[in-house]
Formats: sequence, structure tokens, C-alpha cells
Amino acid sequence: MAVLRKTMLALVTGGAVLLSGSAFADARKPEITDFRLKNGMEVVVIPDHRAPVVTHMVWYRIGSADEAPGKSGIAHFFEHLMFKGTSNHGPGEFSGAVAAIGGQENAFTSDDYTAYFQKVSPDALGTMMSFEADRMHNLILTDDVIGPERDVILEERAMRVDNDPASLLSEELDATLYQNHPYRIPVIGWKREIEQLNRTDAVDFYTRFYAPNNAILVVAGDVTADQVRKLAEDTYGKVPRGPDLPPRVRPQEPEQNTSRIVTMRDPRVTVPTYQVNWVVPSYHSGNDLQAEALDLLAEILGGGTRSRLYQELVVKQGIAANVGAWYQGTALDPSRFSVYGSPRGKATVDDVQKAILAEIARIADKGVTADELEKARNRFIRDMIFSRDDQAGMARMYGSVLATGGTVQSIAEWPDRLRKVTPEQIQEAASQWLKDSDSVTGLLLPSKENRS
Repeated sequence: MAVLRKTMLALVTGGAVLLSGSAFADARKPEITDFRLKNGMEVVVIPDHRAPVVTHMVWYRIGSADEAPGKSGIAHFFEHLMFKGTSNHGPGEFSGAVAAIGGQENAFTSDDYTAYFQKVSPDALGTMMSFEADRMHNLILTDDVIGPERDVILEERAMRVDNDPASLLSEELDATLYQNHPYRIPVIGWKREIEQLNRTDAVDFYTRFYAPNNAILVVAGDVTADQVRKLAEDTYGKVPRGPDLPPRVRPQEPEQNTSRIVTMRDPRVTVPTYQVNWVVPSYHSGNDLQAEALDLLAEILGGGTRSRLYQELVVKQGIAANVGAWYQGTALDPSRFSVYGSPRGKATVDDVQKAILAEIARIADKGVTADELEKARNRFIRDMIFSRDDQAGMARMYGSVLATGGTVQSIAEWPDRLRKVTPEQIQEAASQWLKDSDSVTGLLLPSKENRS
């Protein structure tokens, strides 16, 4: 169980995120099947017969950004509650069944979705569906369940956030970057609001959002579409449709017109870090290849050892120990673009900051060559092709795209859109969105008394 704030390619490969495109231009591409059950549940089947394994995922179109004011953390809290007992199965029975056959399971919550998954042998798929369909509708929520699990969440927050300087800075950066949008609120929730979550909150949340017509089933692995359809109809198909939900319309950002700096000093910090962030269009909120251009801009700037920042700051100048850029493309609303780095040797964090901003300005002013863009695009495509070897990653990719307004067709068409991006659009992305005048800078520094 985890809090997740990542983009698409990161869900597949652990790096920057994106719609996995050229993976589907490959001659070995699977025949993806997409259909709906009568109760509204969307089903996607991704055949992969290389090994007798199947990944079963259920995605709900509900994340922390959909929470009511004052109820931060309820989406992640409810993710935990879903592992409690139902009227048909006692607490821990589902997890015990997965463990007994040597399977894997987990769940995660993001700004825009919550997902649950199991990785098992194909003959256990029907059992997984039965358990998952059961807890979609028959969860038992009592004060005896709510109180102890709320304490678990508070302990998780203390361990992962309150005791980690980098996580604390990240929270403050989000709260500064987004002035109005709920992406400014941490997925795990604010401590004071977590403490107030109760049984009524949980029941209302469950009744409203956990229904088949607000869910996506993704099955990847050694199965056929006909097998999945039959099993899904026999399990999920029996869960009654929930109330129709209104469109996911959230408060939007005002015009960003100031630069802001968030600085955190902590005695536990030994190596300072710098990052700079901007609010930018996502795949769902952007248009005219804006998101595709931002993804390729992130690759050109800091997508690996061949990127501009790595070659300039690490190889040539030798002032950075690490440097990179990432773009969170899979978001329902305008998302974020970040660039980061840490100094090396006698270099300072100011040296790294100046060099990073200079490289961004260089692209905004002079653009990139067609050859540089093509090489970056090829690297990006290569990584996406390799990502197809991760069955669970493919399932995550489809689920995250569908849960944030995309479609199976938009994934299939992604390679063609990516190939249309021009050097001029890369330059425009840098000049339009990566302005120093409306950026948010984050500095994680040692305490003053620890500085040499």
C-alpha cells in the first residue's frame, strides 16, 4: 500500500512518465481488447503469453484531488480499509489467499486514482476477481476497524513524511506550486485532517466512489479476451451499478506570475539539492502536441546520460553529482515539469542552479536541432519498447491513462503524435512554460551550523 505521484513512463520503467507509444508500433504488439460490462465497468485485456503469469488490476477514478475540503487523506485511508474484512470474507483472508499461491499484491493512491493489483498464475484469476468484486460492494466498516487503521496512517505519515526532510520539502513545494488546485494537498493528507477522519467519512466515500461504473479492470498476461470477459461477467458483472457521478471538475489554477523559493534546512541533510518546478499542461488538459513536446523536452534536458544537463553539468563542467528532468504527463488537470540537481566537489548549489537555468534558457532562445530531437525521440521510443517486457508496467500504463481521461485508442495513436513534434515546438514548450518568472524553486540544505 502506497502513496503514488508519478507519470506514465515512470509507472512502466521507474523513470519519467508518459503514454507508452512506440511499444505499440512494434511488430509483436498484443491485440488489446477494450469493452464494458452491463454495469458500466470498463475492461481492458492485454495478452502476454510468454510466461504463465497474469496481472490483475482494478482502478478507481478517485484520488486525493477529488476529496472534499477538510477531508484530505480519505482516498489513501480508504485504500487501507479495503484490506479489511467483508460480509463474505474475514480480515486478511484475501491477502492470505494470494500468499498461499505465491502471488503478489499491493495497492496505491495517487492524486487522480486508486488502484489494487495482484500478480498470480492464470488459474487463480477467477479467484482474484471474486475477492476483488466482493470488497467493491460488501466491505464491513465499523469504528473498531476505522480507529486502529487511522493510527496506522498517522504512523505512516510520521515515518515517510515527517521524518524525511526531502518529503517535507516536497509537500511544501506542491503547496506553493499550486495556489488553488487540490494537487497542492498531499496524497497522504495533512496530519490534523487525518486525525479527524471517521466512520461516516469512510462510509460516504465508499458508497459514492467504489462502484463498477467508476472502475477500470485491467488484466495483462497469459489469458485471452474471451476468458477475461467470462470471468469478469461472473464476478464483477454481479456487482450493482453505483450512482452516476458528476464530471470531475476541480478548482483550477489562476495565472502564475511570480517566482517563489522554498528553502528547507535540516541537520540530517549532507548533500544539498536544487529543483525548479512549473505548472504545465498534461496529456488530458493540453492540446496541439503540447504534452508530447514537454515529454521530449524533458528527455532532451535531463532524460539520461546523453541529455544536455548531464553532458554539460556532470561530464563537461563536473559541477553536479546528479541532474535530471521529469514531466508528469498523466494527470487529469495541468501537471508539473521539474528539473533537479545536486553539486559535486567544491561546486555549490548556486553553481548548479545557474547552470541548469542557463541550459533551459538556451533551448528557449535558440531551440534544438532536428538531429538532437531525433536522437532524443529515438531514445525515448527505445525505452518504451523495452518497457513492454514488464507485464505489470503495461497494466499500470493502461490503467493510469484511462483513469485520467485517456483511451485505449489514444495510447495506440501516441507514436504518431510523438513523431509529429518539431524542433520549433520543443523551443516553444521551453519558452512558453519554463519561465523563470513563474517558477517555484526548492532548496534542501544542511543546517547552517553544519556548513563548512
